[in-house]
Parts: sequence; structure tokens; C-alpha cells
Amino acid sequence: MEVSYLNWRLQQKQQILWLYFDKENSSSNNLDEKVLTELNSIIQEISNDKSVQGLIITSNKVNGFILGADIQTISKLKTQEEILAFIQLGQKVFAKLAALNIPTVALINGLCLGGGVELTLACDYRIALNDDKTRFGLPEVLLGIHPGWGGTIRLPRLLGGPAALELILTGKTISSYRALKSGLIDQLVPSRQSERAASYFAVGKYKKKYSFFTLIWKKLTNSWMRNIISKIIQDRLSVKVNSKHYPAPYAALHLWKQYGVSNRAFSHEASSVSKLALGSTAKHLMRVFFLKERLKKLGKKDTTIFKHVHVIGAGTMGGDIAAWCALQGLYVTLQDREAKYIAPAMTRAFELFQKRLKTSRAIQATMDRLLPDLAGYGIRRADIIIEAIFEDLTAKQDLFRQLEKQIKPDAILASNTSSIVLEDIQQGLQHPERLIGLHFFNPVAKMSLIEVVQSAITTPDILERGLAFVHQINRLPLPVKSSPGFLVNRLLMPYLMQAVLLLQTGIPAPVIDKAAVNFGMPMGPLELADTVGLDICLAVARILSQSLGSIVPEGLEKMVANNDLGRKTSKGFYRYKKGKPMKEKIPKDYKSPKNLVNSLIQPMIDEAKKCLEEKVVTDSDLIDAGIIFGAGFAPFRGGLMEYAKEQGAL
Repeated sequence: MEVSYLNWRLQQKQQILWLYFDKENSSSNNLDEKVLTELNSIIQEISNDKSVQGLIITSNKVNGFILGADIQTISKLKTQEEILAFIQLGQKVFAKLAALNIPTVALINGLCLGGGVELTLACDYRIALNDDKTRFGLPEVLLGIHPGWGGTIRLPRLLGGPAALELILTGKTISSYRALKSGLIDQLVPSRQSERAASYFAVGKYKKKYSFFTLIWKKLTNSWMRNIISKIIQDRLSVKVNSKHYPAPYAALHLWKQYGVSNRAFSHEASSVSKLALGSTAKHLMRVFFLKERLKKLGKKDTTIFKHVHVIGAGTMGGDIAAWCALQGLYVTLQDREAKYIAPAMTRAFELFQKRLKTSRAIQATMDRLLPDLAGYGIRRADIIIEAIFEDLTAKQDLFRQLEKQIKPDAILASNTSSIVLEDIQQGLQHPERLIGLHFFNPVAKMSLIEVVQSAITTPDILERGLAFVHQINRLPLPVKSSPGFLVNRLLMPYLMQAVLLLQTGIPAPVIDKAAVNFGMPMGPLELADTVGLDICLAVARILSQSLGSIVPEGLEKMVANNDLGRKTSKGFYRYKKGKPMKEKIPKDYKSPKNLVNSLIQPMIDEAKKCLEEKVVTDSDLIDAGIIFGAGFAPFRGGLMEYAKEQGAL
């Protein structure tokens, strides 16, 4: 027997029903009103069929299980009543699934997020494929809400309070192996055995066994220990997350503390989500989600597969670029003048691989893909050559002229320059049109944005290949026009220089930085400048001042002359001890200047307007994407231009 619906396909194999999710006209599975309504009808039919022994739910998509609720659907709901109705529909459907009197199995093949996890929690058993693509997470807090289809109740029931809250409050994703160790799933199987394993569970042959300690722990953490655990977690949360900026984690914690895992908690969960979804944080974070999706699509037009990357310059940026490319599965050769410059890069790479990879075999395999290459043998074989030497125009011009004589005809040349316009570097090349900019941000392993810089003569096909490369290494490409500072640095420098000027008026550095952090920035501008390196800040500021007429503070010039370069020399705007800034204590009676935040942010807004006029990027949304993903601008504000619009500054 087989019955096809718009989004589901029901197939009977002996006395077991297989329900395949395959959302209509979509490359991935997510849950909207039509999908849930259809699922509700299917479950009702199954509940009336007394001949069925078990139900297995899986995905018919090649790229994932279920990626959660349809964010487009939620973002279009305008009233609390509409949102509440949508949340209650999901709760109703999952409650029906949980109430079926036959064994229910979720066979999870690929990414399982948000509502997808909540659907699996309504099943009796969860089996996952043992591969790198299968991961789990409840990322709702990253959208300004929290799980609403039973996740805040069923997950603590399954894992106990602390383990469940770690997933709910952080929004992080975990591997299938971690999911098995935590108890989120019951079995981890290779693809070839998945159908057999799911069938075994579906006929009720598998019986869960919990130790006495585990059962007691779950019961205690979800009952009288809740107040103690909630207090500990809230104290830890308050150190990392500002409740005014990101209320969702605190709302989820409050729900669990107040109502535990009782059945009455479901209605309060739905009510809480419906309120959060209308708040400014959720509105802005959903906007950021759509900005990210837009950037992801930019690298998909060109189908080029890059296999070999050659990086020249093994300093902090070059070495970390090479390590990241190797981590993404590419063969990488790393060149510098002497072995002593490459050795630290290889050490950092090994440390990165140890953090990101779970087995010694995987670590060794990745290290084997990253080769020191003093002589530059990799140049002739590379699909793309990335220059990451110091910011000197003549040195870069000379290097690319030499490279052009050695590279493959179809290879791409790329510069990691942070400020020099591409047209200047292209001078003297026989084929200048195939040189692009690939501006990575520091730290490479954490910053998801790469500016893909095009000059007036860059050909469209080369640009598309550059975007495809960024996509292949799991980063977000932002196409920008070649102009001084490109986009992110051009916006960031007025902000940093304004902070230096304010410091010179007598405002203490911690006061300036605290104002920025309170605004929502990940760190203050002066600490950020110390982290980037004051010599780099000065070099970029000088280039921008020559082209755009911006001011270079005299105090910054003096600090660089004294070799006070920030974190790397243990002295800049702050002194550093073991990498941490030692900040002076501000007297309690000190009054911070009014409009200090506006004084810091307004120069960025003014520069953003100019970038838009000069078409550095095509529209204001890309300005917001650049400043959020490239500089960490407060995501809950929706972006620089969105903030300016709401403040009436545009």
C-alpha cells in the first residue's frame, strides 16, 4: 500500500507504516501550516487503523531530515493570536503523534533542527544515521524565540533539566555521536542498516533500559531541584547574555523553573513564544537569518569544485586561512620565506583541528592536507592562489607579476588585502581581470564573512568562481566593489577612530568600551583595535584618510611609534596579562557623557550612506549583512542601516 499527499508519502511494508516527509516545491523540509495540517490528518487515519504495528517517520530529501519551522511563515504572522494559533497547531499534532498506541520511530537522516527535533521527541524512539551530515539542535533562541512545540517540556523529560537546558538556551548544534551519548537518540546506525534497525524498533522489540541513578536524576532535576538549578544557570547566563537584548533564553529558563515538565507547561510554552515572536529582538534576528540565507545563495551559481589552494604568507591571517581551507577538505600548500615563519602556523592549525575534529585519524588526515611549501611547488597545481603578505602595494604587485608566469591558465589569483584597491594591485598584470580580492576577517575560524572584491575589469565568471570558492569553504560571500577599505573596514574605521578621539578628550577607555558593549557590540572599539593590532588599524586608517579624507588621530600614531600595538605586544589602549585586558576601575560617581553611544555609532552610519551612494554594495541589506557577519554589529538590532532607519538617522 502507498498513499501520496502533497508533502508526505505513506507506504506500508508488512504491518509497519513508513511516512516520508518531502515538502512540495522545496529543496528542504520545514514545517508550515499546510504541512502540519496534512500530518494531523495522516496521524488521525493511522490511529484508526488497528492493523498497523508500528510507524517510522523519515525524510525523503537528500539534504536533511527537518530544518524546523518555516521562518517565512512565522515572520509573516502579525498578531499574537495568529502566532499562538500556529504554535498550538504544532503542539496539537505532536501530542497526537505522542499519543499513538503503536511504537513510533523517527529515522533521522541529515540535519534535524528546531521543530524537527520536537517532532522526534514526540516519537517513542529516535535512530540517526552515523554520518557527519546528521546533526541536532534547537536554534530557536538564535531567532529571538524558544522551542514552542513541546521542546521545553519533552527534552527535559528525556535528558533531565541541566542537559536539556544546555541545548535549549545556547541554540548550539551537536553531532549524532554527541546526541547518542546524551540520550537524545537511542541508536546510531550506518545508512545500509538504517531500514532494518528502524523496523526492529517499530515492532516493539527494543526496550529502553535506564539505570536507577539516571531515572532518579531526571526526576529530581525536573522537580524539587529546579529552583537551585535555575539559579545556577541564570547566574551563568547573565555573564554571557544581556536579558534586555536577548530575552528568549531567560523566558525558556523561567518556563522550566515555573512549570517544570507538567502537561500544563505546554500552554505556557505556546503563550511565551507568541509574545517573544512579536518583540523587536525576534523581528531583527529573523531578518538576520534571511540576510544569511541570501549570502549563502550567492555562491551557488558556479559549479566549480576547488581541490588545491596555495596560500602565500604564513602570518596570522595566511596561516589561519590555510588551516581553515584544509579543515574544509581542500589540499593546501602554505608558502613563506623561511620555515620559521611557517612553523607557528602549523602549530595553530593542529590546535584548531584538535578542537574541531573528534578522532585522531581525522586530525591526522587534515594535517596531511596542509603542507609547508617553502619553494612554492604548489603554485603550478593550485586552482586558487591566495596572497596574504603584509600590506605593501609594491610587494603585492611584484608577487602577482611573478605568480602570473607560473599558474595554470584557469587558476584564480586572490589577495587578502584589507584596504588596498584592487585596480592598483592589478597594474602590470597580463590578465588583470582574473585577480580578485578575498578579504577574510580575524579570527578566520570564527568570522563567517569573506568580502569578495571585484574591480571594474573583473569578469563576471571570475567573480562567480570566487563566490563559489567562499561557499565551498563554508563561509558567507559578500560581493563588494573595489574601493578604499571595501565595506566592513570602511565602516569600522570611523567607529574605531572616533573611539580614539573620544579617549583623547579624557573619557576613560573602559567607559567608551562599556558603552559599546551595552549597545550590543561583542567588545568595545578600543579593545577591538587592540585585538586587530594598532599597526594594522593605523595602516588602514592612513589609506582611508588619503582616499576619503578621514582623520587619523595623533595619539594612534604615537602608540604605534612606541611599539604599543595592542594585544600582540601586551600593551595598547590596555595592558594585557595572559591575553586579558587589565582595565582601570572607574569611580562610582563618574558620569558618562550623554549620547556617548550615538557619538560612536553615527560615524558608521554616515560612512554607510556614502558606501550606498558609491555602490560599494548593491543595497542596504548587504551593508547590514557585512557589518553583522564581518564585524559583529549587534545582531538583535537587525543591522546598522536597520538601526539607523528606526532611529530616524536615514
